[in-house]
Amino acid sequence: MTELGPVVWPPAPIKTERLVLREPEARDRAALIELLASPEVHTYLGGPRPRDELERAVPEVPGRRRGLFVIDLDGAVIGTIELKRRDVERPGHVRPDAGEAELGYLLLPEAWGRGYGAEACVAALGWFADALPGEPVVLCTQTANDRSMRLAAKLGFTEVQRFEEWGAEQWFGVWSSATPFG
Repeated sequence: MTELGPVVWPPAPIKTERLVLREPEARDRAALIELLASPEVHTYLGGPRPRDELERAVPEVPGRRRGLFVIDLDGAVIGTIELKRRDVERPGHVRPDAGEAELGYLLLPEAWGRGYGAEACVAALGWFADALPGEPVVLCTQTANDRSMRLAAKLGFTEVQRFEEWGAEQWFGVWSSATPFG
């Protein structure tokens, strides 16, 4: 899924106290490869992709991908945040027609533990709530991923169900714009 409905893309960069959420640019390529090749980042995501494969696969100039923001701190990319439609074939849905917007995020390990993930997610969810009022957002993470579980609670996601996928227990939650941030 690449569509988020009638949302104009890309939006103007979203500025927070410390961060800028913006569309990826050519200068971000090295940081994006680092993010996708990091064993720490991909501990709960099936493992990293081989760097040589990424060097071949990641384009020099990124294509426009609706819903994908890089997280920029003082001109350096520290991660990505994405809002995309959840695959209808996957378990975990809150609407009968499925296809809810799903929040996903990746941060480089050196950015962990400083509140950047929460700050970026609050900004992205706020943008989404303004762009598509009343639309639910879902999040799925392994229950073993303590950091992600804490962030989901802080953001106000409510558990809907747990299920087994990719050989691990998954936590599936939903957020709505009526939910205050924790």
